[in-house]
Amino acid sequence: MTDVVFTLHGALRLAADRHPDALAVSATSGELTYGQLADRAGQYATVLRELGVRPGDRVAVSAEKTTDTVAALYGIMAAGAAYVPIDPAMPIARAEAILADAGCSLLCADGLRADRLSGAGPTPALVAIGSVSAGSAVSVDDATPSPLEGGCESDLAYLLYTSGSTGTPKGVMLTHRNALAYVEWAVQRFGITAEDRLSSHAPFHFDLSVLDLYAAVRSGASVHLLGAEAASFGAEMAKAIASRGITVWYSVPSALVLLTQVAEGGTPSSAPPPDLSSLRLVLFAGEVYPVKHLQRLRGRFPSATLVNLYGPTETNVCTYHVVPAQLENETPLPIGRACENQEVFALDDEMRLVDVGGEGELFVRGPTVMKGYWGDAGRTAEVLVQNPLHDRFPDPTYRTGDLVRRLAGDVFEFLGRRDHQIKSRGYRIELGEIEHALLRHAAVTEAAVVAVPDDDLGHALYAFVAIPEHHDGEPEVDEMSLKRHLTTHVPRYMIPRSITVLAGLPRTSTGKIDRRRLTESLG
Repeated sequence: MTDVVFTLHGALRLAADRHPDALAVSATSGELTYGQLADRAGQYATVLRELGVRPGDRVAVSAEKTTDTVAALYGIMAAGAAYVPIDPAMPIARAEAILADAGCSLLCADGLRADRLSGAGPTPALVAIGSVSAGSAVSVDDATPSPLEGGCESDLAYLLYTSGSTGTPKGVMLTHRNALAYVEWAVQRFGITAEDRLSSHAPFHFDLSVLDLYAAVRSGASVHLLGAEAASFGAEMAKAIASRGITVWYSVPSALVLLTQVAEGGTPSSAPPPDLSSLRLVLFAGEVYPVKHLQRLRGRFPSATLVNLYGPTETNVCTYHVVPAQLENETPLPIGRACENQEVFALDDEMRLVDVGGEGELFVRGPTVMKGYWGDAGRTAEVLVQNPLHDRFPDPTYRTGDLVRRLAGDVFEFLGRRDHQIKSRGYRIELGEIEHALLRHAAVTEAAVVAVPDDDLGHALYAFVAIPEHHDGEPEVDEMSLKRHLTTHVPRYMIPRSITVLAGLPRTSTGKIDRRRLTESLG
């Protein structure tokens, strides 16, 4: 990777020039070489320009993960615009809110989404992704490809809207430089080459997809798109890895828990475990990986490199930790040290650097940090602040709201969210500490604790745990036994008012535990 590029579509142009016949993207719907992908992206760019898209515009994309959808993303950026991915399963009202907030000049959609969203928001034109039945959709099939050039690294590449689990969705503005600084770091740090085959597990509206798509093109590797079913069921994930020879996997931990169960032969099927020996690098991010589950993953893939990546959407990935060969049961997995060319540090409530062993809020600075929230200067100013450690020149630094402990060697341990630290009965409580204690129970596979305002207590605590119907723990696990378990690990004031046992916890479209739905279930 010696050639310099400044935009994501420029990276595709370079890859197509260097190895046009190499596989670029593969899906159940077909495959495209780098030359074909560049041509298809150029057709999208041509049509978008003819429809009036200009540099700085925003173009929404709502479609299943196909080779054509990937081409559309590159085409939008080549036209000088930023793409705004919309979850294909998103409620219409929420999609309308995003289209309106981003001021999208156009919508690119496949058949189902075109029929569903063609009347939503300010969309003067509809461009077809694949075969679209809507009569008003413009096809790109007959367009002459435009060259994939123009723009610069400070242009917006995409807006990623947060899940909205904490309120109104906000559009995170990320530039070509933000993305390239991240993916070029990943390519170098993990030695990704043209011989690799990367999985694309995350949906395109989730920031994990950035590494899959663009680290592949930056290294000349191929990316293999997993559809909704393959991304949700362990057996389908394993089948995709085995059949496509996946070498690099990246997902949320919950997906890897399912994959590990299949790899161990823990499914009702009598078939032997699939051959997953092609995996050399397994990356995970998005939520805490319980150590007991990580030990199983480590045991199943002893020769693969396992890496915990951490970073809010606003910073891309900013820290990493390579999982050691031996894991301690009682020691949480660190989020690690800063990625090269980034700086992270923890400050206490007085905005002073914490010493080793100290706790504070994590701050991030460097080229991967977002430009801000689209159309929301007030919210941007709250989190994108002048570097608290100096005032000599403008130095935008992101305050994550995440609480961490500083370990030796400038390694950090994640403690929880600042907004998950509450007071109950006068005590300051970190909800993550209760969740960690629940996960130490042999039968519990997932745990979430929510706090509800209470006039008498300040906050009342409610816990939810996932326990499969068939587990290796006690014959029956109920609320009382779980509370007894907690009394051996946390003070009595941290025992939740109730503990609800479920077969599985609800998840957002990005695979994270849906705490909002859990709170709403309390009535």
